[in-house]
Amino acid sequence: MIIVTADTNVYVSGLEFGGVPLAFLDHARAGAFRLAVSEPLLAELREVLRLKFAWSEEAVTAALLQLDDCSVHVHPAETLDVIQDDPDDNRILECAIAAQAGFIVSGDNHLLRLGRYRSVRILKVADFMALLSTP
Repeated sequence: MIIVTADTNVYVSGLEFGGVPLAFLDHARAGAFRLAVSEPLLAELREVLRLKFAWSEEAVTAALLQLDDCSVHVHPAETLDVIQDDPDDNRILECAIAAQAGFIVSGDNHLLRLGRYRSVRILKVADFMALLSTP
């Protein structure tokens, strides 16, 4: 099974705006791959949905429950300091390493510039979706 760590921006884009990020989340819900999440990532997602998009606590809880069905929760043991310009991005790397994910999907340039971290490929959501549809 493919394990993918998605950046918060992918979740927010899918849940708030739709498009390719929503298709990505729908593929995860359909079982095409599993999403790796950690408490720091979920906390950031909760905060962004509540503060930047004014979601109610009930709406946030409902969205996270839907994600729970297609996610594996990890507890990163390693603290990384790879991306100094945006230290929160290191939480994405930590989650991916703890989950032994094959991919990180993100729209964040700090992560995308890496291209790969250890054995984890870092791709835009559209590139990952194209990879999924390739036989």
